[in-house]
Amino acid sequence: MTALAALLTRDLRLAVRVGGGALIGILFFTLLVTVVPFAVGPDLPLLGRLGPGMLWLGALLASLLALDRLLAMDHEDGTLDLIFTARVPLELAIATKALAHWLTTGLPLVVAAPLLGLLLNLDPKATGAVAVTLLAGTPALTFIGLIGAALTVALRRGGLLLAILVLPLTVPVLIFGVAASNAAIVGPVPFGTPFTVLCALTLMSVVIGPLAAAIALRQGLE
Repeated sequence: MTALAALLTRDLRLAVRVGGGALIGILFFTLLVTVVPFAVGPDLPLLGRLGPGMLWLGALLASLLALDRLLAMDHEDGTLDLIFTARVPLELAIATKALAHWLTTGLPLVVAAPLLGLLLNLDPKATGAVAVTLLAGTPALTFIGLIGAALTVALRRGGLLLAILVLPLTVPVLIFGVAASNAAIVGPVPFGTPFTVLCALTLMSVVIGPLAAAIALRQGLE
């Protein structure tokens, strides 16, 4: 097993064992979407119009809840120091950690979205569109959050600062994710236009996120 595969396996096991990001994020996501129909009332057409935006907003907030665990725990127990001294490039190591984080936080949200869409009066076409956009866009939330996690890793109780740093950067992902979902449901903009921009944002974050996070770690911890 390579070092990166071992790191990925370790982070996945810790996330499941500790019940970290996956459990907290999915519970928050479920509670938020469940409460929305009570707040809006029995207006089913209104729920259908708000559904894609509420699912995306819930996914964004749920992903923020677990970001402070992305690197902070490794900094506390010394694992981050071992990653610094390993032969594996730091950028690839933290990108692997971000992938493990998405598999335990972002992917469960994608799986739960079609089921929770029923509470928001979304038809199968709408729930499928939202799930596809979440699958394409939630990695961007993780890799953008990776930068904030690296900037605040050495700070105690840096969770609030992390959210303040990351939230403005995720707004374009939220905008085009909701726009792509609405385009698939009601139009008139073709689905491919905002969805292509959403995929481009994800690809940019996957490339830039580990590089920027590695620079922040080197500057902050060395």
